[in-house]
Amino acid sequence: MPISIPYREAVYLISAPKLELCPDDSVAEVAFIGRSNAGKSSAINALTDQNKLARTSKTPGRTQLLNYFTLLPGRYLVDVPGFGYAKVSASQKQQWQKQLVRYLEEREPLKGLVMLMDIRHPFMDSDTMMIQWCVKAAIPLRILLTKADKLAYGAAKSTLLQVCKELKEHAALISVQLFSSVNGQGVDELKACLNGWLGETESEAAPEEGEAAGEE
Repeated sequence: MPISIPYREAVYLISAPKLELCPDDSVAEVAFIGRSNAGKSSAINALTDQNKLARTSKTPGRTQLLNYFTLLPGRYLVDVPGFGYAKVSASQKQQWQKQLVRYLEEREPLKGLVMLMDIRHPFMDSDTMMIQWCVKAAIPLRILLTKADKLAYGAAKSTLLQVCKELKEHAALISVQLFSSVNGQGVDELKACLNGWLGETESEAAPEEGEAAGEE
């Protein structure tokens, strides 16, 4: 039986600069990834119904560490460094990328990734690269089309269907949904997905409660 995940009780645990300093008691964790201006921290705050759990900033690229939030003993949300837009030095970007790749490739408790894409600008080069990496590594991926409140419902739904069409061949691994941290759209769908990943120690991690890629 899946266990109940108390998202509202999430608390900050640690900021790890490298893989070796991540919690060693982790049973299951889900990482939030995305371009630095896609709304990662806001999504985590909306998911947990806490305004200041994950720090938000008007300056893209503020997240520079693997930030762990405890949900239950051994179960975590992880806010990882943003990529793409961050206004930082080339050497800092290279260091972030190195640590991110190590985390994604070597972190055994990682059950799935939540990737945020601005619904107005989907499939930027860095987004496509991350999707391709997830497919190659066979890591379950949930894509949130963020800032859905910025578009009329019809336009948002049209973009959702187009993104699903683009990813149709990976429907078994990737699911897509609309999301807005402003009005809470998609929060319940996201919870349903994460419950499957975090609620059991050995999850099938199949897309659920959302638009499977290619589903129209």
